[in-house]
Amino acid sequence: MALSVSRRLLRSFGSVLASGRCDSPSSLDPSLHASLGVVSSEEFSAVSKAGSSFLANRRLSTSIPSPESSGGAFPSNLLSAKPVVASERNIGLYHDLVIPVTNFHNEDKGFTVLAGDVFDVPIRKDIIHRVVLWQLAKRQQGTHSTKTISEVSGTGRKPWNQKGTGRARQGSLRSPQFRGGSTMHGPKPRSHAFKLNKKVRRLGLKIALTARAAEGKLLVFDDFEVPTHKTKNIVNYVQQMEGSKKLLLVDGILPENLKLATQNLHYVNVLPAVGLNVYSILQHDTLVMSRAAVNEIVERMHTPIKR
Repeated sequence: MALSVSRRLLRSFGSVLASGRCDSPSSLDPSLHASLGVVSSEEFSAVSKAGSSFLANRRLSTSIPSPESSGGAFPSNLLSAKPVVASERNIGLYHDLVIPVTNFHNEDKGFTVLAGDVFDVPIRKDIIHRVVLWQLAKRQQGTHSTKTISEVSGTGRKPWNQKGTGRARQGSLRSPQFRGGSTMHGPKPRSHAFKLNKKVRRLGLKIALTARAAEGKLLVFDDFEVPTHKTKNIVNYVQQMEGSKKLLLVDGILPENLKLATQNLHYVNVLPAVGLNVYSILQHDTLVMSRAAVNEIVERMHTPIKR
């Protein structure tokens, strides 16, 4: 038998079910129970199922609004002020990097884009090791030299007779067993350089630049112009850079004031972009490049290798 109730009573009954406080007909408000009259258990269970289905199908929002994302729609004191923590960037995906550009005075000079195929390549320690060995071997002077028996000054006379003296036979006082004699199989002036493919050398430089960019130790300056050649200005600029112990400044054409201001500082070195190399990057914990140097390095890395 259908039970007719008013819309007001249905709304009241639905609110009680939605709040989850209604488990049985006896838990209803007495006035509401009196208004409904006698309700069978089957009818009550049907209404309860309708209320539970309403709760199950309700869509819940999982986003946390913040003062930046709300756009002023919510009071700021009710929103979360906790900053959103971005996940760590994966290295070696050849993605272009956008980093800010500044100068010695820490002024905002905009942004620059670093090419992903130069500043975001996979890290390979074996390539770095090969390139560093190649650089150190190539920079050796190789001027070591020793004298052979023909180059040692001295007499060529036989010291004593071959037989009859009871001593060991000798043929020359310039032999290696005598004091002041020659050196056998000693070093001679030579080059220690060995061949390393240009692709490997170029890849080593890319890996070194990628490592500094991933560590956050790659800074891009608009330019390296300094007002004077005074060393104290560079000292003050370096002290403002937190966590930097040894700097390498790279520019396309080095300003004369910069070279004069840094020549007395053992922890600040300058290099033209054409001389940037893996070993110098590894010797310094912070790499500072100008816009011109970045463009020159990228252009050099994109230039086809001459065979």
